Amino acid sequence: MTDSKRIVDDAGDDEDSALEQLVAGVVVALIFLVGFGLLALGEPWFWVVFPVGFAGVLPAAIVLVRIYESRRGDDADESMTTKTEDALETLRRRYATGELSEEEFEAKVERLLETETVADARGSAAARRREGESSEAGRETEFDRD
Repeated sequence: MTDSKRIVDDAGDDEDSALEQLVAGVVVALIFLVGFGLLALGEPWFWVVFPVGFAGVLPAAIVLVRIYESRRGDDADESMTTKTEDALETLRRRYATGELSEEEFEAKVERLLETETVADARGSAAARRREGESSEAGRETEFDRD
């Protein structure tokens, strides 16, 4: 699950996404700028900017950011599903045309399904490399014994 999606799902956590922090900082800066700007201009109602800004504008901006991030996270999940389905369809086509043997097809499908995220793919590739290195070292020791 992506960090932004986890943070949106766990709204009670103290962690904020980078976009939330950026928007909050900009909104707070604007509130202070407008409030103290009106104070410097001598407007007697300058103080209204602070409660309206901190009680209304800031929370509204944070809610809008969370809605944006949750929708963006859903789109990413849908695109990942589409990519996986496209890859499966390509494997099926290659198997049907005889480009892949049954063992190759099954191995590739298994690998595809266990690596749904980039992090999973990297971990799987590293594990296969380690496994290949260990089996290669085993073959070398057998060769040395002969």
